[in-house]
Amino acid sequence: MRIVESGNAQFIENGQISGSEESRNVDIHEIQLKTHTSSISPQILVPHVVSRLRNKPGQRIIVPNEENEFIVNEPANDAQIVNDQGKSQEIALRRSVRTRRPTVSNDYVVYSLEHECDLSIDKDLVSFKQAMKCDDSEKWFNAMIDELKSMDDNKVWELVELPEGAKQVGCKWVFKTKRDSHGNIERYKARLVAIGYNQKDGIDYKETFSPVSKKDSLRIIMALVAHYNLELHQMDVKTAFLNGDLEEEVYMDQPEGFLTTGKENLVCKLKKSIYGLKQASRQWYIKFNNTITSYGFVENTVDRCIYMKISGSKFVILVLYVDDILLAANDVAMLHDVKRFLSINFEMKDMGEASYVIGIEIFRDRSQGLLGLSQKGYINKVLERFQMDKCSAGIVLIQKRDKFSLMQCPHNDLERQQMQCIPYASLVGSLMYAQTCTRPDISFAVGMLGRYQSNPGMDHWKAAKKVLRYLQGTKDYMLIYKQSSHLKVIGYSDSDNAGCVDSRKSTFGYLFLLAGGAVSWKSSKQTVIATSTMEAEFVACFEANIHALWLRNFVSGLAIIDSIAKPIRLYCDNSATVFFSKNDKYSKGAKHINLKYLSVKEEVQKQRVSIEHIGTDLMIADPLTKGLPPKTFIGHVERMGIIDKSLLT
Repeated sequence: MRIVESGNAQFIENGQISGSEESRNVDIHEIQLKTHTSSISPQILVPHVVSRLRNKPGQRIIVPNEENEFIVNEPANDAQIVNDQGKSQEIALRRSVRTRRPTVSNDYVVYSLEHECDLSIDKDLVSFKQAMKCDDSEKWFNAMIDELKSMDDNKVWELVELPEGAKQVGCKWVFKTKRDSHGNIERYKARLVAIGYNQKDGIDYKETFSPVSKKDSLRIIMALVAHYNLELHQMDVKTAFLNGDLEEEVYMDQPEGFLTTGKENLVCKLKKSIYGLKQASRQWYIKFNNTITSYGFVENTVDRCIYMKISGSKFVILVLYVDDILLAANDVAMLHDVKRFLSINFEMKDMGEASYVIGIEIFRDRSQGLLGLSQKGYINKVLERFQMDKCSAGIVLIQKRDKFSLMQCPHNDLERQQMQCIPYASLVGSLMYAQTCTRPDISFAVGMLGRYQSNPGMDHWKAAKKVLRYLQGTKDYMLIYKQSSHLKVIGYSDSDNAGCVDSRKSTFGYLFLLAGGAVSWKSSKQTVIATSTMEAEFVACFEANIHALWLRNFVSGLAIIDSIAKPIRLYCDNSATVFFSKNDKYSKGAKHINLKYLSVKEEVQKQRVSIEHIGTDLMIADPLTKGLPPKTFIGHVERMGIIDKSLLT
């Protein structure tokens, strides 16, 4: 039974069902609907589609007439259908003229679309055929041979006939030119990856999540290395994902260019989690975690990729970042024991003392007790990619008078077309990785630019280039950690007041120091509209308090900083906020504050956090919330621990 509705009439058709072999008589019954004479129903336009239908013998078709009423057509021959085609083309479908809004809000930022540590200035090959035709074909061929040898050593697959009902995934070669921190070609790398997007959830994989160590954790470890003068070595796991055991049955095509002679019709039954599979990273982490914990290492509670082993007064800290491993130890013999254990269980590459990891250069001067983190190589790549490598240097990011808003976004098609040719989002993403790792001084500028990624204007693009000019003049700057007489975690919290012109929301920022350098920082727009400066500062203290508790838990797990048992000192330059956090007294201006923000009071009472007042001229987090005069900005940047390398020699 089919019901067709049009206007105020309904028709019930009992007839031959499409695809049915039996013919049945068609009875059409009209059901009149009573309507009020005062109401006028809008006209419904129905496309005239009878010309596209070929009815079977004895079948009737319901079509609309000019008055938009349904009538019954008797079976028509081909000539009649052809004559109706001209009429059907005169009636067009209605199209919506509504202006569509973006599905994602403009209050967000993205990371670089390329690999975090390599902006792909080299145009790497994209196919096997291209690799075999290029000038370096022999080097790429040898790289593929090495990759297949690693897979054979790890017994990644076996050739079998594809079971009935099963489907195999494809595979492809991925080529990459690996370079060192100075941009020189280090090696040619070929990776065979599975085309994992063909996998089906629940059949080919179940879980995919795999933890990655946080940048905050890495910086804390670096601060401890500087303070305690620890040994710092680096190792690399070769073909790390091939060590993970595969739990599901997955079949894959044989690699292009390397089909087994006489077995071309067979497929690879995977035993290991080859690169490209959705569960590959998770299976590698499970394998590594089970192996390293069996040797006496204990994983950190709040960062599952940080491990520590303690033997009396000796200890080793292990940092895992996918396939890169950092080892920090106060005993050389214990360090080498761990290296031997890793080399027995995995195919490792011992890189000696750490100097370059995930795009970050590590500089050490053990005579002065200094350790510096630099991204000069990465910044040079960013400048070169956006053709700013020869630009003049700038001394400040955002001036105090600079304001950005949606009014600066394109308002017509000509302006939008002009901005489509500008890689604004890619530049913001590239800058984001720099500020995430070693450059808290550009956090406010990058966060501000990220708010307009969905529809940036020319003023926003000019501001982004201004950040590049600043990096051009400060690319030799490093985030420095040094030996300190009192090793403590110290925090700074700040906020502006209604700094966002579009929403009138405030921007908060916090920064935590350890061993003389910044280990954690954040600059972001608040989610609520503060009605006063005190409220804006108190919300900023709430955000800083949350991270202070995370730092407390992480450092406590390392068990080598005794001062963490004391309350973490958090500085704020608003006396009203400091008073409100320590007392139960309420005023009419604070009665409406959301309950979750009041958890700051609880943490202060439990003596986990201590909020203290500090002068604005000493508020290191000030550059994370607003534009500042050049002299003030430079002074705060130095207090963050960001110092020119030339001043250290």
